[in-house]
Amino acid sequence: MPVLHLEPIHPRTRKSEILAFCHKAGDIDGRQIGLIELQGGQVSIEIPERWEARLINALDGAQFQHHRVRAWATGGETDGTGEENHFQRLARLLNLESDAEAQQASENLERLSPQEAEKTGNTLIDLAIDEEHSGLGGRFILTLVKKNRSVSLPWTRLSVGAPVLLSAQGDSDNSVRGVICEKRQRFIRVAINEMTEEDVQTWRIDRSNDEVARQRQQSALGRVQSARGDRLAELRRIMLGERPPSFSELKDFQPLSPSLNPSQLEAIEHALSARDFALIHGPPGTGKTTVVIELIRHAVLRGEKVLASAPSNLAVDNILERLLASGEKAVRLGHPARILQELREYSLDFLVEKNEHRLLAKDLRREAMLLQRKAQKFHRAKPVPGSRKDLWDQINAIRDDARQLERQAIENVLDSADILLATTTGLDSEILGQRQFDLAVIDEACQSTEPGCWIPILRSRRVVLAGDHCQLPPTVVSREAEDEGFGRSLFERLIDTCGSDVTRRLTTQYRMHAAIQDFSSMEFYDAELEADEAVRDHLLCELAGVEQKSLTQQPVHFIDTAGAGYEEEIEPNGESRLNPQEAELVTEKVRELLDAGLPPSDIAVITPYSAQVRLLRQTIKEDGLEIDSVDGFQGREKEAVVISLVRSNSDGEIGFLRDIRRMNVALTRARRKLIVIGDSATLSAHPFYTSLFDYFDDINAYHTVWEEK
Repeated sequence: MPVLHLEPIHPRTRKSEILAFCHKAGDIDGRQIGLIELQGGQVSIEIPERWEARLINALDGAQFQHHRVRAWATGGETDGTGEENHFQRLARLLNLESDAEAQQASENLERLSPQEAEKTGNTLIDLAIDEEHSGLGGRFILTLVKKNRSVSLPWTRLSVGAPVLLSAQGDSDNSVRGVICEKRQRFIRVAINEMTEEDVQTWRIDRSNDEVARQRQQSALGRVQSARGDRLAELRRIMLGERPPSFSELKDFQPLSPSLNPSQLEAIEHALSARDFALIHGPPGTGKTTVVIELIRHAVLRGEKVLASAPSNLAVDNILERLLASGEKAVRLGHPARILQELREYSLDFLVEKNEHRLLAKDLRREAMLLQRKAQKFHRAKPVPGSRKDLWDQINAIRDDARQLERQAIENVLDSADILLATTTGLDSEILGQRQFDLAVIDEACQSTEPGCWIPILRSRRVVLAGDHCQLPPTVVSREAEDEGFGRSLFERLIDTCGSDVTRRLTTQYRMHAAIQDFSSMEFYDAELEADEAVRDHLLCELAGVEQKSLTQQPVHFIDTAGAGYEEEIEPNGESRLNPQEAELVTEKVRELLDAGLPPSDIAVITPYSAQVRLLRQTIKEDGLEIDSVDGFQGREKEAVVISLVRSNSDGEIGFLRDIRRMNVALTRARRKLIVIGDSATLSAHPFYTSLFDYFDDINAYHTVWEEK
């Protein structure tokens, strides 16, 4: 039986209202309709197959609850061979991923002790409320610290924007949903919609699976799959390789920024000429976001409406900040807690609150409230016949007027902006309605699974994806989904399918000393990367206050621990790995950098294993010095980076270090100084690491651990 999908639908809509809408707009017998499910802002309705086309034609674009709804159907169609098609497969894998996330969250609560759960990085325990205040559109903001206030927060995967459950420790049955809005070394802030119990002494935070994001992705896949005879159907065929993408001739292109290099200019021209889609491949430090900003500005000059998105809130905020600096007018969509504090005045919530229609709506709602109180007083005295009904009719009419004014306020703000920004899964159909865009730009596209990218694509006539498939792929929790390729991004699929026809690579990098760059350039980027003159030979010793010594005068330093007995260990009561002796050596090197005059804020320690992160944070206590996992440091950079590889065993087991993209990220975070510490005997079991150690030897950066003593 096909399933009809409608959105946006208010979550409190009654099924009888939905039936009445289908009957009136589609002229169908409501008795033939099957199961109706309402989740979030979407409703799913089982319908007879013979009514599918008629209902979609009748309901798509029809007015319901002050919105024009979108309608599409899914129904188990196959590709004609009985095999599931591309989008059905993605939908199935998305459900596997959602189930795995829910199971992981459940295990954190039920199977693991609080201490073990905290070690996973998805939980924080032993918290106390340090401060509470209102903000972010009437929400409550709780500042939580460790009960032992002298203790810093441990390493955690709970980043700003993450959905979480806040509960009294030991009572997970009564939890409150919230969003992380700020995280520092000693505190974390959570935005919640309802106030908590006052007598709770000890709190716990657990990562929560984002069911709304999953629903939006499933909705997007369904709409793309069912699209017929429109631009979305055309883009689907092109992006599945059923016909080639096309490009137009770009005339009289004049860059807005005078500092763009030739590869950047070529990428921008290529993207502007794309009629369907284009890819911008941005290796580390090559100014990918600079190119994205220039592209968006040119599109606006053409009179186009642009939808800019990225998988993470931080990446979206980075685009917004750069656009504002260039003088562009943009509106940020999304939960205010997920937006950097200094950018919240550009959020939809903030701008709507200042809109004159919103102010009028507030007055009307106050009037309705006063009338409601008057109506309720009729319970104590016999009213004039018909007066109570008249009063409630008046109240409902005023509230309808208020809702229309509020909607108009949103429309005014959205219409005034040339550029809208949101995360890929943060695009709310209830807010955007049927709004379409001339161009969708998806930055950091390789960090998103394919379903997430289709959410902005289905609202746009053409799309440009920017990213680097040679760095970390999307995070996938489900092993089954990972094995079936769910971690392969849309960017990677398209670059494999179309290659150079649709892709332009940026080739000049502005971050790293040439010796830090060269190995990754050869291994991942066809030896095309070139260091800009400003960074090609820069060293730590050239920084103000840094001493001239061997450690600061050489850009790369590898310390081989092979044969020294630096054996890895499995963390007690955990699954992650650590290497205590290697951690001691890391600490020594960090101390040498600090003693040479390098500020702690210019140093980062990176390691693939969370247990090693925790150990190093206990060992190295310098304010401003960052210690994090490779995954947590993607997109970041520091003057000096120390990498602890951890793995050291007689079996040559290297675990997920086999994913060489993880090492590409780690090796390209340093500007002037890269120190790598690891066991060559263990890691050389993989040819990538053999090549890496040979490279270190070739540039005279190879040292044994005994040389360091």
